[in-house]
Amino acid sequence: MRFRRKLLAVFALTVFLSVATVALIVSAMTRRSFERANADSTTALIAQFRREFNRRGEDVAHRVETIASSETTTRMALRLSHGTPDYGAYLDEARSLAENQQLDFLEFVDSQNTIISSAQSPATFGYKETFAFSPNFPKDAFLKQEGPAGDPLLALSAVRQVNLGDHPLYVIGGRRLDKDFLASLELPTGMRAMLYQNIGDIAFAAQFLTDASGAVPNADRLSRLIEQVERQHREATSLIHWSSNPADDETVQAIPLAGQTRQLLGILLVGSSRRPYVELRQHIRSASLLAGGAGMLLAIVLSGWAAARVTRPVEQLAQAARDVAEGNWNTQVTIESTDEVGELAASFNRMTRQLLEQKERLVQTERVAAWRELARRLAHELKNPLFPLQLTVENLLRARQQSPEQFEETFQESSSTLLADISNLKTIISRFSEFSRMPQPRLQSVDLNEIVRNVARLFQAQLHTPGCPPIECKLEITESMDPVAADPELMHRALSNLVLNAMDAMPEGGVLTLHTRQTEDRALVEVSDTGTGLTPEECDRLFTPYYTSKAHGTGLGLAIVQSVVSDHGGRVSVRSETGRGTTLQIELPKRGAVPA
Repeated sequence: MRFRRKLLAVFALTVFLSVATVALIVSAMTRRSFERANADSTTALIAQFRREFNRRGEDVAHRVETIASSETTTRMALRLSHGTPDYGAYLDEARSLAENQQLDFLEFVDSQNTIISSAQSPATFGYKETFAFSPNFPKDAFLKQEGPAGDPLLALSAVRQVNLGDHPLYVIGGRRLDKDFLASLELPTGMRAMLYQNIGDIAFAAQFLTDASGAVPNADRLSRLIEQVERQHREATSLIHWSSNPADDETVQAIPLAGQTRQLLGILLVGSSRRPYVELRQHIRSASLLAGGAGMLLAIVLSGWAAARVTRPVEQLAQAARDVAEGNWNTQVTIESTDEVGELAASFNRMTRQLLEQKERLVQTERVAAWRELARRLAHELKNPLFPLQLTVENLLRARQQSPEQFEETFQESSSTLLADISNLKTIISRFSEFSRMPQPRLQSVDLNEIVRNVARLFQAQLHTPGCPPIECKLEITESMDPVAADPELMHRALSNLVLNAMDAMPEGGVLTLHTRQTEDRALVEVSDTGTGLTPEECDRLFTPYYTSKAHGTGLGLAIVQSVVSDHGGRVSVRSETGRGTTLQIELPKRGAVPA
């Protein structure tokens, strides 16, 4: 990945993480704030419910107290104290008094728990009241179920006892807790109160769940919460999903409502809509996406600016470094700033100037050294045959002066010697001339295995020369080698030189191994011997022209090999260990590769 893209990725990631972190923090803080506000609102609503409950209870108790002290009630109590009354005479008394005091429920019950008159159920006069009375009954209002067992109503009731003789009279009056009661509560925005009134052995019934507007739609979704409160008789909270839209979710807290004897008679459910929180969360997400998009755009702009400020000079430096690596040592970088990048560019320019100066000095030094080495090698190679030539000519002159009759015989012998030494001189000169005129390879598709086999066949006779220690030749050929682009004659010549060197390294005999193999993009040929090996210093100088470790040799064999392999775009290397032999390896690019 290029530095510019990395810079863009860093900027984008920084913006994304910053926006995401802020969004998460704000979302968490918003959720906690909403939950605290929701808890405070629920607590306030429950406190308001209790205040309204107490206020209405005081009102109900006051109205029942008024009825208990009324003339009609006093007259009824006096008649009860004088014997068994005619219950039919009081049939409409309760209804009339209830309407006057605006009570929903009112009953008169004698000391035997017999209903004398009932406003809500006139037909029950003469029946027994299931409610248990006691002399110490509290004067405060309390919750009580009214109506038939299958359709009960929850009422806020109060009881008063009238004593005008031996038989007390009980007055029970109350108001129902229904949607009108819930509607009288002042609710914060987004909250509502619901009341479930069907408590007992009857299973959950949706029709007995009501709020300020009446029946609650999809009331079954609250059944688990209500059943949990019925089982545990304590408050519970649950998140209710009314639809697939999270904005319709509601946090509902259920508060049990107990009667005078602590029995569960109803459940107050306080619902708090999560719509404000969901909408706020959506606003936060939208703002985060907007901020993220703006941040990404800013990251692109900043990365572009940074690229112009930083990466472009760095790219110029990288290109200049590549130019230097390719051999253009005159490359210079334009200095556009005085900061660290500018200092780097200035240092690079100084480096290239110094490299160019050092290269020129090195070239001059190498040129002088090469000429000196060439002169030394030529002097050495030419001096050896010239000395016998000189001796032969001197012998001829001496024989002609001292013994003219033997001159003919001496002349014949000296002529043969002169011709042999002149032929040797011509061979030496031919080798130097041949190295200086190495032809360029004519590339074609070549099977290296076939060339290796031909070289092995060519030297088969020399490997088993009579009177000389035998040399065993091993072929380790990798079949199905891919063809390479090469000149078959030049490669045959290079491999022949390597084989000759390997044979010369094993005067006492040994094993010559020719091995071929390939990698993904290279073909390799190795020539190994089991001779005495080379020192590290000899390995370093092995491919230097005119260098040789042999007593007699021009030092051009391996130089020719290196020249041929280099012209093919490959490389030749040496591995050697003193006393264990030497391996020379040729690497060539496969077919399709362009020779260097």
